[in-house]
Amino acid sequence: MSATFRSLGILNYRLWFFGALVSNIGTWMQRTAQDWLVLTELTDHDAFAVGITIALQFGPMLVVGPIAGVLVDRMPVRRLLVATQAAQAALGLGLGALVLAGIAQLWMVYGFALLLGVVAAVDAPARQTFVGELVGPGELPNAVALNSASFNGARLIGPAVAGLAIAAVGTGWVFLLNGVTYAAVLIALGIMRKSELHTSARSPRGLNGFREGVRYVRSRPDVLAILVMVFLIGTFGLNFAIFTSTMARIEFGRDADAYGLLSSILAIGSLSGALGSARRGQPRIRVMVLGSAGFGIGCAVAAVMPGYWSFAAALIPIGWFAMTITTSANAYVQSTTPPALRGRVMALYMAIFAGTTLLGAPIIGAVAAAAGPRWSVGVAAAAGLLAAAVGLIWWAVQQRVRMRRHPVSRWMLTLETDAARAERARMDSERDLRDAVTAAEATTPR
Repeated sequence: MSATFRSLGILNYRLWFFGALVSNIGTWMQRTAQDWLVLTELTDHDAFAVGITIALQFGPMLVVGPIAGVLVDRMPVRRLLVATQAAQAALGLGLGALVLAGIAQLWMVYGFALLLGVVAAVDAPARQTFVGELVGPGELPNAVALNSASFNGARLIGPAVAGLAIAAVGTGWVFLLNGVTYAAVLIALGIMRKSELHTSARSPRGLNGFREGVRYVRSRPDVLAILVMVFLIGTFGLNFAIFTSTMARIEFGRDADAYGLLSSILAIGSLSGALGSARRGQPRIRVMVLGSAGFGIGCAVAAVMPGYWSFAAALIPIGWFAMTITTSANAYVQSTTPPALRGRVMALYMAIFAGTTLLGAPIIGAVAAAAGPRWSVGVAAAAGLLAAAVGLIWWAVQQRVRMRRHPVSRWMLTLETDAARAERARMDSERDLRDAVTAAEATTPR
């Protein structure tokens, strides 16, 4: 098996990968149908209402997510995932029933989006942490990248299928199909070999839960820099549902099938970026900086494309750069965080990555409604370039760039090597974990 797909040689991960792929196809079908339902059936092409729906679905990650991280670190993750996946299936089936019955209203969609967001806020850090239990620390970066490939392979298929299904049978049936697809991941979780899971000791209650995770992140300047970059990209750059739906409908006058096709074309770049990340070894922050700059430039180009097909072509590099950033950031944070703290740290990461949509989606939707869809894509371009600037500043300040005297050239620029930086991060992580355990033992009643 090639190095790109080496994690698929592990049975438990293989079951998870293909089960999640089927479920993710359904998820993308529902997202496409939900946005189209709000934009064309429940409102008169109101991009702001689409932004509100997306914010309600991702906003709970900002509030519930950090608390969910404590839960993930203390409970068996596999059992928790069974509960969250079943709940999401029930919500998809419920919304489909309302739409097919002809009684769905905008406030109902808002309510379902909010409930789905609450469940997803628990599900997301659990899914991220579970990858480590499936493959162990050695294959974690590869498995994270393949997870992204699965998610974006589903994005390639789901929106296109949803667009055709909406045109043929309507949005209600798409929601029902999404509910059924969760059976694949539930079956995968049920037949896994428990003895082959790389489970670690659950976090003791004396670690002060959420505060301990925050304290750990504050001690890691490299992780802080990544979170700031992810905040900018996630808040203002990754609102693709708003970009593609409003550009397709308002700017180019196209229908649901053309909207679904744009999402699938975007996924071509995203899938390529994820597979590229799977081939690489240890993720590097410099890759995230270059990816952010490329994302910003790509969005700037897309914003001025004159026609539907030229805009669609511009989405491919945007998807590639976006996936390079997010996959590298995810793998870096997970692989450099101790297992006992990983759930809380990844919950903070997901809160910033997905939860900040609560802030960004209404803003981007309002920009699209007031100034036009092209300006909303321009905002994404600015966010990408600003994130690259943040990464460059961190590189200059925190990566020990310094000037020293040199006998020949008078001055010489010296940099800390990647190996030394990785070793320093590992030692810092072990020290912080030892300090946390010591503090917990000191405060736990005997």
